[in-house]
Amino acid sequence: MAVKHADRRPRCPWVSDDPVYVAYHDTEWGVPEYHDRALFEKLVLDGFQAGLSWIIILRKRENFRRAFDGFDPERIARYREARLARILADPGIVRNRQKVAATVKNAKAYLAFRKEHGSFSDHLWSFTGGRTVAHEIRRLSDYPARSPESEAMSNDLVKRGFGFVGPTICYAFMQAVGMVNDHSMDCFRRKELLGRKGRR
Repeated sequence: MAVKHADRRPRCPWVSDDPVYVAYHDTEWGVPEYHDRALFEKLVLDGFQAGLSWIIILRKRENFRRAFDGFDPERIARYREARLARILADPGIVRNRQKVAATVKNAKAYLAFRKEHGSFSDHLWSFTGGRTVAHEIRRLSDYPARSPESEAMSNDLVKRGFGFVGPTICYAFMQAVGMVNDHSMDCFRRKELLGRKGRR
């Protein structure tokens, strides 16, 4: 059942009254993303979310972008211990040593993939056949934590050297970047996104 806020628009049941969350839901969540760099950033941020609430990451997103050079994979791949120590001392981000190290690992894996295969976007979207998969979500309990597609994506990324890309993280990523449309059946964004034409 959708939640209605001050503007009376029906939204997904997970959306709180927090204006940051409402704006994210209304403008970003589930919108198909096809740009390699943006997909890399969102994959890394979903890794940082592991064990935490997404709103924590969302509120710190600009701090993450500053700390990680705008999520430039080429710069991140060159980070050394001194730079990692500065990042881990930054109170504006989630200071988890394993997740910070995984960001460097993921940047290297991303660059290696691009060098060998080209489009990171085309590869990730291949797990849903290049289209958005729409689920019938009517209540919070209907939201899956993972799917066969997210398990396949996770297995593939792990084999390619990525870290913090388990099936649950990959599923949250797929929701965020529009590979999956998990807006609830009565959410106003569901039909808007399903009505989008074209891939790019």
